[in-house]
Amino acid sequence: MVDSRVATVMAYHERSKHALDRYAAGPGTLDWEAQPKAFRDWTGCTQTALSREVLPNDIAWCELGAARAPLPFDANSLGSFFRLSLGLTAWKEYAGSRWSLRAHPSSGNLHPTESWLISSQVPDIADGLHHYQNLHHALERRAWNDEATAPGVWLGFSSIHWREAWKYGERAFRYCQLDMGHVLAAVSYAAALHGWQPRLLAPDENEVAQALGVDRSEDFSGVETEEAEVIVALHADENAPVTTWQHYAGAPSLLDPRPLYQWPVIDEVSVATRGTPSIGRHSGAGRNPVHRTSPCSARTESTASSFHPLDSGLRRNDEGDIRATQVILKRRSAQAFDGESVMPQSLFKRMLTSLLAGGSPAWDLWPHTPRVHPVLLVHRVEGVAPGVYVLPRTDAAIDPLRAAMRDSFTWQRADDELPLYQLIAARAGKTARTLSCHQDIATHCAVTFMMVAEFAAPITADTAAYRHLHWEAGMLGHIITLEAEAAGWRGTGIGCFFDDAVHEVLGLKDTQYQVIYHYAVGMALEDARILTLPAYE
Repeated sequence: MVDSRVATVMAYHERSKHALDRYAAGPGTLDWEAQPKAFRDWTGCTQTALSREVLPNDIAWCELGAARAPLPFDANSLGSFFRLSLGLTAWKEYAGSRWSLRAHPSSGNLHPTESWLISSQVPDIADGLHHYQNLHHALERRAWNDEATAPGVWLGFSSIHWREAWKYGERAFRYCQLDMGHVLAAVSYAAALHGWQPRLLAPDENEVAQALGVDRSEDFSGVETEEAEVIVALHADENAPVTTWQHYAGAPSLLDPRPLYQWPVIDEVSVATRGTPSIGRHSGAGRNPVHRTSPCSARTESTASSFHPLDSGLRRNDEGDIRATQVILKRRSAQAFDGESVMPQSLFKRMLTSLLAGGSPAWDLWPHTPRVHPVLLVHRVEGVAPGVYVLPRTDAAIDPLRAAMRDSFTWQRADDELPLYQLIAARAGKTARTLSCHQDIATHCAVTFMMVAEFAAPITADTAAYRHLHWEAGMLGHIITLEAEAAGWRGTGIGCFFDDAVHEVLGLKDTQYQVIYHYAVGMALEDARILTLPAYE
């Protein structure tokens, strides 16, 4: 007998697929004047302004993974951390419209993830639960207790599903979870720069909701609710955060006074997937581990230039290395690619290396067996034949992937160091465009990544895996986009793709594997008409 939660998740995934002859259920029209507000305020809370100074400002991108002494937790270091992980990075303005960008990308720039800080004995920050208000770069004190607790700093995250559902309808829950993955990766990079060791905590879903105060239905009466996601400790010790509060303050602001649609299936799958990040914690074996070598001393010569005017505003040190903080703050999602530039092989290999265990600070935060494996449609990469490739992220995944895919695929080893296999040599530009909802960005880029997840088995074992697989895919996308940015290239997420058409191309016949995300990297075209303004005046 199939567990009802498993059946709910599988049914949601099936009905939220896009197909060549129909799209998943979504709004029939969009009133851009009535778009939900991009920022939530907690009115009636004491607000504490954070420092806007970025502290670890001279670390080269290629030295990001090096060990460093941790900065002490205080209002200045946390202000720096929030700027680099969750804060605004710029404002854009065009034809009377103005919108903000953040340190992590979001589908449609809608940003459904809300961020929280739980602090105890942090200088210049009151103990308690704080909402991070990124518009003002400030903390809003939401709850506290009378008694002092052990020192510690924790982050909490919740999702406002309506921000995505307003535009994307039933598929929105997927996008909220992908966004959560981008957030976790952004947190990992910012923490590494500050010398901190973030780790996922595993209280049950009720404890997470209680710790973040999003279980208080009376506070959300008449406004959009928030779904608890996860808590992350920014310290490495075993102190657990407070999960109950004696005092509360403030009320959440209304984001959309006139919602036109309702999508009850999102609430159903949300309930069915609540749980903790428990996807097969790895032992270190069979992971395709990457030895941590400094890219500063291990550059690859390339006939294709990796420098482009896009990164000319990034300050470089004497060795030509870009500062890590500038990569993070200058990151943008590409809106269009030139369709011509050839990606240097050195960048291509650097991106793939970073997706393997040990290749990025993100994998220190996510110490679980990799379950998401990129399939690549290579269009224009120096020294790499156009075609379809796969990067199994564990040794154990190779044989099951090979058995599940087309018998005609060659599985020819394409690199001496990386677990990269060529499935077929062919120009796949038209295929990439068709599979990605007929979007030009999927073929004008240099590489299209299709994130294929081990699906049925993890979800049958624990329905919370549905969220966590999307988190892992979002983390992969974030790593790719930062590596591209550091080299003067640019990435963009593609949430719209024809799920089963991808499966047909790959020969996947059941739910053992499912595609859950697309990501594209190329040389971006800039629109000179759009004005860029500072994030914070």
